Amino acid sequence: MAGEIYQAQVIKNFFDTITGTDRNLTRIYMCVMSLAKLRMESPEKMVHLLDQIKKSKIKKELSVDILDYVCDVAVQLEINAVQTAFGVKDIRELAQDFSGISVDSL
Repeated sequence: MAGEIYQAQVIKNFFDTITGTDRNLTRIYMCVMSLAKLRMESPEKMVHLLDQIKKSKIKKELSVDILDYVCDVAVQLEINAVQTAFGVKDIRELAQDFSGISVDSL
């Protein structure tokens, strides 16, 4: 579970980078390669991802293969790990907080 949370945090950093104002290709590279290493991808897969990053630098736009890879990894993770990494609370926890509030306490 801890590995999945860390992967989800790397994915969050990836999306923060590509949607932010500073779309630094080095940060994108670090996110993608870190994710591939965490998932223990094959050397061939890592070479392919690295090649796509190089092509992205030349074309000055992010390769669809990179985006597909990160999205595929995100889909494979457990939802609880993703929610934890993105700081989303479980709805059951929130419901317990609200059920403890009464009209008299307002």
